[in-house]
Formats: sequence, structure tokens, C-alpha cells
Amino acid sequence: MPMRKISALNILFTLCFLACQTASIHKSSQPPFTRLIWSDEFHHADLDSGKWTRITANTADWGKHMTTDPACFGWENDCLVLKGINNPDTTTDKRPFLTGGIYTKDKFSFTYGRVEIRAKFKSAQGAWPAFWMLGANTIHGGYPKNGEIDIMEHLNYDDSIYQTIHSWYTLELKQKTNPQHFGKAAIQQDAFNTYALERTPDYLSFSVNGKETFRYPRRIDVDSSQWPFDQPFYLLIDQQLGGSWVGSVNPSSLPAYIYLDWVRIYQ
Repeated sequence: MPMRKISALNILFTLCFLACQTASIHKSSQPPFTRLIWSDEFHHADLDSGKWTRITANTADWGKHMTTDPACFGWENDCLVLKGINNPDTTTDKRPFLTGGIYTKDKFSFTYGRVEIRAKFKSAQGAWPAFWMLGANTIHGGYPKNGEIDIMEHLNYDDSIYQTIHSWYTLELKQKTNPQHFGKAAIQQDAFNTYALERTPDYLSFSVNGKETFRYPRRIDVDSSQWPFDQPFYLLIDQQLGGSWVGSVNPSSLPAYIYLDWVRIYQ
């Protein structure tokens, strides 16, 4: 009889401990995302203006070389090619470099689902290709309150990529480890890789070539600004050059390319 009491108490204590450990993470069941709702296979020699817009220059670190110049966009082997190049004519545009990028802003956004992007890079010193997402509205406030999801960022000639979450919680409240706000994953250099992000009400899951590499969970025991990801986000894909993170550009190593094979989104 005493042994039974001890065992029962041990079981009760264990259950309480496990409940406390998991209570801080919001959980619910989530069916797999298998229904294709949006895609671009780039089997055409022009950008689909119903899906994409070319990104124009802006004052952000990543956007200062952006252009709509056709020289930064091309097609090769059924791939869209986004380019980072030396500016061939600085008499009218004094920027030393030009870069191409596209986004779905005001044309397509989604909340929960899975986005997959198959691409490869021609790297250069100072090249910074990125696949990322921004909040499509300001229900939580302007940036960074409305959040940013970096599906993939590649620097220079690295054999790995970064997957990162930005929000008011990580940037202004400096909460970068509760939970960990970024991951790093190996890629196959000079080859096509498939990058994916799965968005659910409870977590963001990142993967490379079908293998999960980083997961960012929703927490319910921290400031609510940790989770602005309950709203539609739009997609950006761009070949960036230079900046405080990637460093200076070596002009002789250009051009840098993103070969974009396809983009597919499932729910």
C-alpha cells in the first residue's frame, strides 16, 4: 500500500511537471498543407504582372540598389534570373550597382500554409539573395510590429543560409533567445535547393530540401508582440548587394544571380 501511494504521487508529480513545461507553448492540431493555391513555374519569358511587381529602390539597407531596369531580369532554362550587376551607366544613375527583385505586395498574400521556393545562386563577394515575407497590413502596427519572416538569406560564398524571425519582440524588446529567433542550415552550393516555410497558428517551420532546419514556436507566456504572424503576409524575392551585414561588394566578382525555378504555395 505505501508503495502504491508513492507511485501515484510520482505519476502525479511527473504529469504536473510536463504540463508546466508545455503550457507556455500554444498548441493545436494542424493538418498537412497539400492543396496548391498559388504558383509560378516561370515557363514564360516575361514576368507575370498579375502575380509579381518589380521592386523599386528604397532607403533600406537591402533596397538601395533595387531597380526595374530590364538588365537585372532575365530567363534561362525555364528559370527567372534575378541579377546583381555593376551599373553600366552611372551618368544618369550614380549608384555603383543595380539589383533585381520581385514581390507579391497588393497582389497575393496568405496567412497559414506552406511556401516552397526552388532556386540556386551564382554567388559574389557582397551578394545577399533573400526570400522573405512581410505583413500585408498593419493590424499590429507598422514595421517591426507587423513582423518579418526571412525564409532564406545567403551571404557571399557561404555554404549555409540563415532563417530568421523579426518583430517588435525581437528587435525592440531584444528577446532573441526566448525563443531562439534564427536558425542556420547547410545548402548544396552551385546546385538547386528547395527552401520552405510552413506557417501555422502555433509555429513557423523552416526546411531545406525537405528536412526541417528551424522552428519558431508561438509562446503564450511572453509579450504578445512575439506573435504578429496571425495575419496575411506577402512574399519578396530579391538579389541584394552590399550592406552592413553582408559587407562590401567586390565589383570584379559580379554579376550575382538568383536562378528561380518555381514558387509554390499550399494550404
